[in-house]
Amino acid sequence: MAGRRRRRRRRGRLQQARPALPHPPPPEDPSALEPTALRDVAIAERPSKRTFHASSSTSSSSASGPDVWADLLDSLLLQIAGLLTSFHDLLAFIGTCRSWRAVLSSLPGPPAFTFNIPPLRFQQVGCDSHPHCSFVKRALLSNIKWQLVDPVKQTSSLCCSAPRNIRDRVQYLGCSYGYLIFSSFEQCLLVDVYSGAVVRPPKRKSTGNRHIYYGILVAPISASNSHLLISSGSSMFQWKVGSSSWLEHPLDGGSICQITSFKGQVFAMDSFQRLHIIHLAPQLSMHEVAVVWGEGMVVGLTCKPWLVVCGDMLLLVVFSVSVDNLSGFSGTFKVFRLDISIEPATWVRVENLGDNALFVSTDRRNPTFSCMSPERWGGKSNSIYITCPTENSNESWSVAELGQEVPSTELYAICRPDFHRQQPESLWVLPSFVYGA
Repeated sequence: MAGRRRRRRRRGRLQQARPALPHPPPPEDPSALEPTALRDVAIAERPSKRTFHASSSTSSSSASGPDVWADLLDSLLLQIAGLLTSFHDLLAFIGTCRSWRAVLSSLPGPPAFTFNIPPLRFQQVGCDSHPHCSFVKRALLSNIKWQLVDPVKQTSSLCCSAPRNIRDRVQYLGCSYGYLIFSSFEQCLLVDVYSGAVVRPPKRKSTGNRHIYYGILVAPISASNSHLLISSGSSMFQWKVGSSSWLEHPLDGGSICQITSFKGQVFAMDSFQRLHIIHLAPQLSMHEVAVVWGEGMVVGLTCKPWLVVCGDMLLLVVFSVSVDNLSGFSGTFKVFRLDISIEPATWVRVENLGDNALFVSTDRRNPTFSCMSPERWGGKSNSIYITCPTENSNESWSVAELGQEVPSTELYAICRPDFHRQQPESLWVLPSFVYGA
């Protein structure tokens, strides 16, 4: 008993002499660890965001999560968008988060970055190989398939098609703002070139005028001022997107070959190479613009003038063919800009495109494009890209420097008459979501 009491007294003295130990920390809340772990896994599965978050090593940055990038200023996002050099870059940009895509979609007009990336090349696949097939044969829309190829990354392409349940036999009318435009008698169909989604405007009333050959949207289909214009040899028909009816406007003179929007106005060129302005309100009307042809426009045999918007300039690209007794036929591209600062307006010769490249196709119903600083993605400045392949070349388009002779083997492909093909062939295009659709 005495020994036991002594041990108790000794333990008491030791406890008084030893400082009290702190209480052990409570077990960590598992819920506090899970978000960090899950966030790391999510970042590893989404490379487009992994690069951004990997550069942040502080705990405060980790705690803020992906919202850090969603809260960037719109002005900064637009600067980032200006650095994009390809369509693949654009997909990565809009795939980052909804707010990044919303910034581009909220712009009032075509985003400036659309002039920094080259358009995609559209090529129909699986069509009849007969040389005259595309002129005389209407195809089932559900059978039309195509590929989209990025000139920057030609090894990868996207295969697209219209919905399989659409059995309309269609005639091709053109392409604009990312939509292929078809006609099936009184019914028009617009097919999103990227998703394959179809828009059906109301049917036109049958007037006996069925020879519709050209169609174009004058603004992105999501815009409040968007109209679809289709042309026959004698009339132009107008559908305001979202309305339930069409308006008809008789045409005087030549048929319309190309329409383009520039600085809020709609310009049209007819088969006599006359320039017109189309007014959509208060009613559809069109008047000719008095234009003087500048020096060099009538030298040689000209064919296929294209209207191209390049920055703040409206350009006319002309392919001029000449004949030499020694070398035979030769052709060169010439470019003129519309100078409206003087009266009458004048097409002024452009000797050099500077740091720009232009994109045209052999069918003038298709859209044209310009691109700034093409060297950024491996292209050539002061050049014209046209959708006809060069002989003995692996590429499916040709590139001609402004003013240089085009090989004689390519003359026919460029100069062949504008017969109205029933099916789309090769053209340049940007998807509709680029324009905010």
